[in-house]
Amino acid sequence: MGLVEMDLKQLRLNPMTLIGRDWWLVTAGRAESFNTMTASWGHLGAIWSRPGEGSMPTAVIYVRPQRYTKEFLDREPRFSLSVLGEEHRAALNHLGSHSGRDGDKVSEAGLTPVAAEGTVYFAEAKLVLICRTLYRAPLLESGFLDRDIIARNYPERDYHVQYVGEIVRVLKREEE
Repeated sequence: MGLVEMDLKQLRLNPMTLIGRDWWLVTAGRAESFNTMTASWGHLGAIWSRPGEGSMPTAVIYVRPQRYTKEFLDREPRFSLSVLGEEHRAALNHLGSHSGRDGDKVSEAGLTPVAAEGTVYFAEAKLVLICRTLYRAPLLESGFLDRDIIARNYPERDYHVQYVGEIVRVLKREEE
């Protein structure tokens, strides 16, 4: 079965398991040139608003400065978040441990890129969020009130860059 568009208001999920346990692929770029990375940190929610529309649905991702995907996120106005099933755990592990600078890691992982909406996502996904970048800023050392987080997560002081994206389209795998 393929992916079909769904109303974001109908989406039911647990972001703690979706992101922290299942992981997602952060992808930016276009068909001719894109990169993806596995991520297990992020947020889903709502922030800011437009007159008459209420709060915008948003996804927040965090990317270290040395990641190749960051170059694409900084250049392109959209990115996707693809959630794959457990049957694709090996692909997620591969994509999280190899750089797109060094070869075609997507083909090596056996995934099928789909170009749409000014970005790329994966045909094998069970859920895809297409996002329009609204904001980006680096995490700052001065902002950490719990200094142990720095020691545990940033021994090289390579603080993540935060990206806030408006969720503009949701695709979900059709039920069989």
